[in-house]
Amino acid sequence: MSFGDPNPNPNNPYGQQPGQPPQGQPGYGYPQQPGQAPQGQPGYGYPQQAPGTLQANNGYINVPVLGTVQVASMGRRLGARAIDGVVIGVILGIIMGIGLAGAVGIAKDCDPNSVDYTSCMNDASAGFVTVMFTWIAVIAAFTLLYEWLMISFVGATVGKLAVGLRVVKENTGQNPGLGSGFIRYIIPIVGAFLCYIGAILVYLSPFFDNSGKLQGWHDRAAGTLVIKK
Repeated sequence: MSFGDPNPNPNNPYGQQPGQPPQGQPGYGYPQQPGQAPQGQPGYGYPQQAPGTLQANNGYINVPVLGTVQVASMGRRLGARAIDGVVIGVILGIIMGIGLAGAVGIAKDCDPNSVDYTSCMNDASAGFVTVMFTWIAVIAAFTLLYEWLMISFVGATVGKLAVGLRVVKENTGQNPGLGSGFIRYIIPIVGAFLCYIGAILVYLSPFFDNSGKLQGWHDRAAGTLVIKK
């Protein structure tokens, strides 16, 4: 071996310093930084933390921005639904009571001894029917605005706030917004046209989710998750 030979090791055909990968090679098989895949390799076999990934199927899930959060249990979700039912029932009961009081007031003003008594009672009956249809319209509008807008902008109804739950977009961790909030609301309503059996099935559908995320059919359609705050 002559002085100045750039390849002092005759068994090293690449002429590299010991511990260095051959020139032009991607470095496969040589030590990498912890958590990094070999250079030039797609990273196969290295753990990835993709959004929506369950944490060992133990009820926790990775959500963008929020990090690791706990999926809401069905007990809490049904409790929130019961509280919302009471809130809506009380408010609509007050509205209905006011309307019925007005209809009854019209009937009380009818004098049985008056020649216009029959006409007055007919007017009272028409008023009662009007009140009933108005009440139905108010129910539809109130439940729409209550569920849709609160889920869209707050991420929770009064019931969900009371039990510590929140609805978020699975791929962003943010509040659902108007589009997803409406999809999540309208699917149980469509199911309610089947004697309300369809709506019950939608609300119970998280029991049928084998992904571990407890997503109901309305959540899957809207791309949302119900999590514990």
